[in-house]
Amino acid sequence: MAHNILANPTYKDEIDYAPFHFMSGDWAWQQADTISQDPETHGSALIPIILGSDKTTVSVGTGNNEYYPLYASIGNVRNNVRRAHRDALVIIGFLAIPKTDKMHSKDDLFRIFRRQLFHSSLSAILSSLKPVMTEYEVMRCGDGHFRRVIYSLGPYIADYDEQLVLSCIVKHWCPKCIAVRTNLDGDATYRTREFTDFLINELHADVLWDEFGLIGDLVPFTNDFPRADIHELLSFDLLHQLIKGAFKDHLVDWVAKYLKAMHGTKRSEEIMSDIDRRVAAVPSFSGRDFKQWTGDDSKALMKVFLPAIEGHVPQDMVRAFRALLEFCYLVRRNVITEDTLIQIQDALGRFHRYRTIFENVVPTFSLPRQHSMVHYVDMIRLFGAPNGLCSLITESKHIKAIKEPWRWSNRHNALGQMLVTNQRLDKLAASRADFDARGMLTGTILSKRKRAQTVAALAHEVAVPDLQRLIRYFLFSQLNPDDARNPEDIPAASLPRHEGKLQVFNSAAATFYAPSDLSGIGGMRREHIRACPLWRNEYPCNDCVFINTDSDAEGMRGLEVARVICFFSFKHNWEVYPCALIQWFEKIGDCPDEDTGMWMVAPSFHEDGSRNLAVIHIETVFRAAHLIAIYGSEYIPHSLKFYHSLDTFGSFYVNKYADHHAFEIAS
Repeated sequence: MAHNILANPTYKDEIDYAPFHFMSGDWAWQQADTISQDPETHGSALIPIILGSDKTTVSVGTGNNEYYPLYASIGNVRNNVRRAHRDALVIIGFLAIPKTDKMHSKDDLFRIFRRQLFHSSLSAILSSLKPVMTEYEVMRCGDGHFRRVIYSLGPYIADYDEQLVLSCIVKHWCPKCIAVRTNLDGDATYRTREFTDFLINELHADVLWDEFGLIGDLVPFTNDFPRADIHELLSFDLLHQLIKGAFKDHLVDWVAKYLKAMHGTKRSEEIMSDIDRRVAAVPSFSGRDFKQWTGDDSKALMKVFLPAIEGHVPQDMVRAFRALLEFCYLVRRNVITEDTLIQIQDALGRFHRYRTIFENVVPTFSLPRQHSMVHYVDMIRLFGAPNGLCSLITESKHIKAIKEPWRWSNRHNALGQMLVTNQRLDKLAASRADFDARGMLTGTILSKRKRAQTVAALAHEVAVPDLQRLIRYFLFSQLNPDDARNPEDIPAASLPRHEGKLQVFNSAAATFYAPSDLSGIGGMRREHIRACPLWRNEYPCNDCVFINTDSDAEGMRGLEVARVICFFSFKHNWEVYPCALIQWFEKIGDCPDEDTGMWMVAPSFHEDGSRNLAVIHIETVFRAAHLIAIYGSEYIPHSLKFYHSLDTFGSFYVNKYADHHAFEIAS
C-alpha cells in the first residue's frame, strides 16, 4: 500500500517528504527529531501510516451481514487528496468479528477475547512494517527520485466506540486524558503509554476500572511497535464528535426536550412542526436542496437549523448553537493559524457558557463526545488541520468499497466477489483518467432549451423592460473605467448602444480559494451558480451571489449580495462581455446579528417600488451566497415551497454556515 502510493506519479506534486501540512504538526516534527538522532536512520524521510477502521452493516433484514474493513493511507499525502478518495485511502484487510450465542455474548471473558483479538489482528496485519520502522529502505518515489524512507504508525481514524477498544478504556471515560467520567471537563493530564503501563503494573484491575477507566487485561497493538502511543495517536472525529454528536444527538435533541418541558407535548409538537417547515422552506444553494429534516443528513441540518429555531427558543439557546457551529466551522479550515486557535478556544468557552440553558432538561454535561472538543486545540498543534483525519473519509469509502460491491454480489461468499469488484473499479478509474486526458469524455448528446438571442427578446423573457438601458449603463462603465460619474446621470445620447445578438446561459462556474488558504494549499473550490428559468422541469432557479465591491475591505464589508436573474454575453466593438443581470440586496445594519452571528440583508427597491437591478461584469462575482429567511416567531404556511422563499420573505440571513468557505467569507 505505502509503496504504491509513494510510487504513484499522480501524487508527485501532492506528497510532502518533510514535515509540512499534516506533517507540519508537532507530532511529525517530534518523530523526525527522533529519527535524526539515530545515525542509522538520519536523513531518512518519515512515512507515517494513517489507519482507520469502522464496522459497517451491509444488510439487516437478510442476516445482519457485517464487515470490519481496515483502511490505510500515508501522512505524506496532503489532506485534500485523502479527502477526495483518489485511491490514497485503501483497504488493507478485513478484521474478524467473533460471535457467540446470547448466553455468552455479555460474558467478561468473551468481551476480553473479542477486544484482544482486535489488537492481535492489527499487530499481525502491520507486522511487515516493523523492520522498516528502525532500519530505512530505499524507495523510488512518484517524482522519479530515490529516497531513504522509514515508517512509523501515525494517527488512527475512529469513532468514540472504536477509540475505546483501541485505547482499552471503559465506556464514558475519555481515551485521551484521565478526567473522571463524572466531570470530564475538569482539569486532567493526558494519558500516555508509559503512565498506563505504570498503573497496570502497580494497581489492581478493579482500581484501574473504577478510578482510571482502564481495562488492565488488554494490551494495545501499539505496544508491539516503536514510537507508538495509542492515546496520542487517536485522531479527531469531526463526524461523530461534532456533527452527529454535539450537534445532532445533543443540542438538536435537547431543543425538543426543552420545548416539551416548557410548553407541553401538544404545543411543543406544533413548534417542532413549524421548525421542520422552516427547514423545508430554505432556498436551494448552488443546486443543493435542503428540502427535508432528516436524521441521516446532520451536515445539511447544521447549515440551516439556527435560523429555523430563532423566535421559538430563548436567546441563550440560539447563542449556544452559534458558538458550537462557529467551533465546527473553524476546525474544518484547511489552514489553521494561531489566530484561528484563539477563535476556536473563544467559541468553545462561549459554548460551555451558553449550554447551561439546557441544564433543566439535561442530567449532565459530562459527555465524552462534547468533552473531546477541549482537546482540539492541542490535537491541531499535534496533527495539523483535522479535516484530513476524520471518519467522514472512511464512512464515504464504505459506500464505494464495501456496500455497493456487496449489493452487486450474489450474496454467497460475497467477500471474494467484493475484492474483485474493487479491483475492477480501480482499473475503470484509471481508464477514465486516461480517456479524460485524451479528450474523449467532452461534450453531450442532450438537447438544450433555446433562450433569447436579442436584447428585446431577453427583456421580455425575464420581464425587465429596462434591460437595454441597463446594458448601456454597463457598457459606459466598462468603456470609461476612470469616469467617476454615475451612468444614470449621463445623457442617453452619450451612452453606448448594443443592438446586436447576445447569448444566454443557465449557469456560470465560480472558482476560488478560501480566504484562509490564499496560497491554494487545500486546492481551489469550484461551484456552479444557476440562473435557470426551469430547473429540473419544476421551478425557476435563481441563485444569490457575493459581489466584490471593495477588495481592500475584509469579509462582508467588501462584499454585497445580489440575486442573479440571468447570465448572458454579447460582443461590442469586437470584445466579448460576459455579464449577469442581478437584483441588489441591501445590508440591514453595519454588523452581523448578535445572536446568530450572521449578516442580514433585504431586497433593494427604488423609491417608486421597482426592483434595484443592474448589469455587472461576471468577474465581479466572487461565489454563490445562501440566504435563509428571517422567520421571526410566527408560523409559516404549510403550502410554502423552498423555491418560493426568496420571493415571499422581506429579509434574510446571509448563511455563513452553508459551507466552511462561506463561514470565512460572511463572518
